[in-house]
Amino acid sequence: MNNEPFLIGGITVNPGETKALELPAASLYTQTPINIPIYVFNGLKKGPRVFITAAIHGDEVNGVEIIRRILRHPALKHVHGTVIVVPVANVHGFINLSRYLPDHRDLNRSFPGSKTGSLTARIAKLFMDEIISRCTHGIDLHTGNIHSENLPHIRTNIDVHGALEMAKAFNLPVILDAKLRDGSIRQAATELDIPVIVYEGGEALRFNEISIRIGVRGILKVLYALGVIKSSNIHPTKRIKTRVVHSSVWARSPKSGIFHQIRTLGSDISEGEKLAFIADPFKKHETEVISPADGIIIGRSTLPLVNEGDALFHIAKMKAGEEVTSEINQLQEYYFENPFD
Repeated sequence: MNNEPFLIGGITVNPGETKALELPAASLYTQTPINIPIYVFNGLKKGPRVFITAAIHGDEVNGVEIIRRILRHPALKHVHGTVIVVPVANVHGFINLSRYLPDHRDLNRSFPGSKTGSLTARIAKLFMDEIISRCTHGIDLHTGNIHSENLPHIRTNIDVHGALEMAKAFNLPVILDAKLRDGSIRQAATELDIPVIVYEGGEALRFNEISIRIGVRGILKVLYALGVIKSSNIHPTKRIKTRVVHSSVWARSPKSGIFHQIRTLGSDISEGEKLAFIADPFKKHETEVISPADGIIIGRSTLPLVNEGDALFHIAKMKAGEEVTSEINQLQEYYFENPFD
C-alpha cells in the first residue's frame, strides 16, 4: 500500500522523500534562535512510523554519534513507512554540556508537556505534538549520568504491546523490565499505546566506541525486524541469548573515602561478594562494599571519590549461577572486530 505525506513543523514530506528540517525552540537571551534538527525519511510504501531520539539529556553524547552513523547508512535510502530522527533533542543542554535545560528541569521528566508551562514543558509538548503522537514505535538513546557508566542494555516496559519484540531484536544479553518514570518519554508514549525501548550504554560527556557500534547495529536490527528496512547484512554472526530482568538494585557506599573497584562493568556477581573497598586516605582502614544480590553489574560509578550512601554499582538481579559475562565479552569482541556494516 502506498504511503501518505508526513506533516511535521508545517512542512510536508511526501512519499519517497527525505528532508532535513528544524523545529523552532526557545531562543537564547541574545534572541539567537535555537532550532531542533530533524531528519525525516518517508518511504514510498506504508509501514511503521518510528522515531529515534538522542540527547534528551543534553550531556549524553553517545546517542548523537550513533545517529550520525545511522544517517549515513545506505539502509535508510529505501524505507517502508517513516523514520523520524532527532540527533539532539535537548539543544540547550547540548550546547551547555548539561543534562538539563536552562530552567534546570529534566526534559525526560516533563512529558507530555504544556504549551503554557516552563521552557522544558513547552519543548516536551512540541515533541509530543510534532513527533511522538504521530509515530507507532520509538527508540530513545541514553547513557549513564556524569561520572557513571552503563553496560549496553535495553530498558523497556515489557507489558506494552510490541516493546519486548523490539527489545529482543536489538540483540543484547540484558533487557531490564523497567517501571515507567513519571514524565518520561516512555510513559507519555505508552499512554498512546506506542512501544518505546531505551538503549543505555556508556557515560555522559564521553564517547564509548563499543557502545556506539552496538547502538548502530541494534537500531538497524530493530528497523529490520519491524519491516522498515530491507537490508539483510546487519545481523551479527551469533545470536545472543537475551535475559529479561525484572528488578535491579544499587550497591551503595557504606562510608566516605577513596573508591577502589574490584569487580567491573558486566561482571557476574553473587550476593555477599566483595565488589570494592572504600579506603581512608589518611589511615590504613578499608571498608568492603558487598553485593546485595545475585546478578550482573549494568552500571558503575567512575568517580574515585565517594560519599557515604553514593550509588556505586547498579546490579540487574538474576538467579544464582546464571552467567552472562562470557556472552558480553563475545559481543564486545565481535563489535570491536566488525566496526560498521
